[in-house]
Parts: sequence; C-alpha cells; structure tokens
Amino acid sequence: MRRLRNVKIVATLGPASSDYDTIRALFEAGADVFRLNMSHGTHADIARRHEIIRGVEAEFDRPIAILADLQGPKLRVGVFENHALDLEEGQKFRLDLDEAPGTHERVQLPHPEIFAALQPGAHLLVNDGKIRLMVEDCGPDFANCSVTVGGTISDRKGVNVPDVVLPLAALSEKDRDDLEFVCELGIDWLALSFVQRAEDVTEARKLARGRAAILSKIEKPAAVKAFDEILAVSDGIMVARGDLGVELPVQNVPPIQKRLVRKCRAAAKPVIVATQMLESMIESPMPTRAEVSDVAAAIYEGTDAVMLSAESAAGNYPVEAVATMNAIAIEVESDPTYRQVIEASRGGHKTTIADGIVSAAREIAETTEIKAICCFTQSGRTANLVARERPRVPIIAMSAVQGPARRLVLTWGLHCIISGELQRFKQAVVKSVRAARDAGFAESTDQIVVTAGVPFNVPGTTNILRVAPCEERLIYSTDPD
Repeated sequence: MRRLRNVKIVATLGPASSDYDTIRALFEAGADVFRLNMSHGTHADIARRHEIIRGVEAEFDRPIAILADLQGPKLRVGVFENHALDLEEGQKFRLDLDEAPGTHERVQLPHPEIFAALQPGAHLLVNDGKIRLMVEDCGPDFANCSVTVGGTISDRKGVNVPDVVLPLAALSEKDRDDLEFVCELGIDWLALSFVQRAEDVTEARKLARGRAAILSKIEKPAAVKAFDEILAVSDGIMVARGDLGVELPVQNVPPIQKRLVRKCRAAAKPVIVATQMLESMIESPMPTRAEVSDVAAAIYEGTDAVMLSAESAAGNYPVEAVATMNAIAIEVESDPTYRQVIEASRGGHKTTIADGIVSAAREIAETTEIKAICCFTQSGRTANLVARERPRVPIIAMSAVQGPARRLVLTWGLHCIISGELQRFKQAVVKSVRAARDAGFAESTDQIVVTAGVPFNVPGTTNILRVAPCEERLIYSTDPD
C-alpha cells in the first residue's frame, strides 16, 4: 500500500461511506486520514465508523489516522411565523432576544453574547452570507439593522459575525461531551472549530490531556489576525475556506491560504486545505476543470493534505472522488515545475541540532544515490522536521508506539511504521533497512539515510545521522548488537 505521492488525502465519512467495504475501498483508492464530523451522527454512529477504520488498519497492517471534527458553537436566528420571508435591500430589520416567532420587522437571535460585542457599523451575515445586515443601533438585547443584501431568510439559518471577536468559548457543552467521547474512543487528531484566539486551543488541549493532537480550524477573520499565536499552541492547522469565504471577501481567501500554508511549513506543523475541493463530485462522477486546478494549486503550495467533505460523506461517488484526488496529486507531483516551486519556497529554519541533522539528511539524499530517509521519532517532531525539508526521496517515519505513528500519517510524505522499542542505534539501522526493503523503497545494492536520537525513547534528542547499506545481512540479522 505504498502511496505514489507525498500529499495526503483526508476523506470525511458519512451516510455514503459508513460500511466496511466502502471505507476499505476509500483507503485503497488513496484516503490516508478519515474525518469523523461530530456535527452529524450519534456517538454510536461515530463509534461504529471508528471500529471499521481500525479493522481496515489491521487488515492492511498500516497506520491510519482518524480526525474527529468538533462542531463548535452554532449561531442561528429563531423561527418565523410563516417559516420564511423575503428581506429587501434598504429595509430595516431588528434582531432581539424575544422568543416570539419572527415577522417582516424582526426575529430572535438567541445569543446575548453577540449583542454584547456588536457595535454600530458591524455586519451580520445570514445563510452563508446570502443576506447581509449592517448594525445601525444596538444594545444588550437588540440590534437594529439595515439590509444591505436582501434575500430569503427562513427558520434557524446560520449567522456569521465577521467584524468582531465574539465572547464565546470555542467549545460548547456538546463539544465538551464529544471531545471526551472521541478521546476515550482513541482518535488521533481533534479538529477545533470556531477558533478565535490561542486560548481556545489551550483550553481544548487541557481537556484532551494528551490523548489526541490538536488541529485548529482557521475559519474566522479573528483567527487569521491571531494566526501566529494560534499556530504556536496547535499541533496542526486546517484552512477551512468555506467559512472564511463567507466572513471575508472571497478574493481574500487564496492569498490567505497561501500565507497560512507557508507559515505551517516553516513551523513544521501539518496543514490541511479544506472545503469544496471537488464539490461537483457530490452529484457528478467527474470534477470541473476549475476544481482540479484548485486541488492542484494547494498541492503546488506544499500543503500536507487536501480534504474531501460532502464528496466522500454524502455524495454519489465517494470512492471516485478519492481516486480523482489521488490521480491529481500523482500528476502534479510528477511535474518538474512542482519540485521547482517546492524547493524555491523552502526556508532556512535551522536553529537546533535536529534542524541541522534533518537538513543534512535531505542534502545527502539529494546529492548521492540515497533511496530513502528513515527517521526514528518519539514525539513526531523529528519526522515533521524531515517532512518540512520536502526531500526528493521517500521518508519512512519509524515510531516505537502506535499513537505518534498514526498522527504522523497526516504529514506530507511520511510512510509511517510502528517499529517497537529500541535500545541501540544498531537496532535502528537494522529496522530501517528491513522497512525500506519491505516497502519497496530500496534494494540490496542501495543505501538509505538513518536519523535517530540517543538515548532512545526520549523526545527531542535527534543527534545521529548515518548512511546505511541495504545489505542482505541486515535484512536477516537476528542479533542487532
């Protein structure tokens, strides 16, 4: 099951992809990470999908990452007398806390926190931005608005407030329950919605207690402004372009995506580009040319992963969507321009011994006939540093335990293997050679680069680099001392 590309594919599971055969087919088609959307499905549904993924993992004897995506607080208007009505540009419309059904003049917005943060001139976006309201006057329990973009408003449509940082926690009570459930279940990544500030991430990390890595979804303007602080306390990032495109002018999203991807690469933290990547494949077996170009652009930028949402969760062609994304990735990465772009954007971030080791590993691999870089990692940091270099040769990430091996599946280029405990560097060399040969990365006459840290099983000790021959005696060695 060696992948023929470096970028990873995240596939969301849902009604169209809930049985063993479909999830297995998604993995064979190219899915590396499975996303469990906590906005949909019961805990029993989530547990069943988790069990199936682990069954597929056992069948193929290859780590699979599971990402649980928390819903976050949902801001919605109340209900209307006639369930829906049309708002016209220029008319006045009031939002308040009154529970009475809405009329042509007003509707409930049951979120006093929003009123507490609003100021005249702020904008509210309803129904994914299809309706735009500007606040003219507001108080602790109301906002008098003018309609700047009209349209049909109906019961419980979502509300976005792009201009202010809302005094809302990123974790609702439902999110807290879901977080505890999925962490006990044994997921690998926890995606945090509605992030506005670094403190939101810190709170989730305390609740997770090391049971899952924290991935922050950047979907609000406040998160873009505070991105450096959020990145510093996150294990990974998702560029959630759907909500960003609602709360910001759509033309702002591509340059923001490019900046965030580069910052994540510099920090050696995995980044996912998500939302509407192959949207037309929900209904069609073929994507549009624009969608193919969108996926390709993210890959050229050097993102770690691209994600499918409704395409694989609820669409008519879930397996075909994954196979299409896989084919796009293979084609892009075989283009000589891809290497030129990737290497031109490689920054100099060498401040530690580990930085120097992984940089040297990449340079040796690219100037000699090295077939692969094999890195041993306890926390995952060394493997992420190697991946940051975006080497031309495959990367084999060896971890003594299951948790880090699964989490590293999300990172660009990493072929993850659970190595078991090591005590000596000679054992690391033997296991590296065996892994490279077994996975088809090297033959008996080839060489690989091995990086590790001594003492073993201690995070942050990467201090050894060795060029190792893939000789038969190492493959069949039973005494690595």
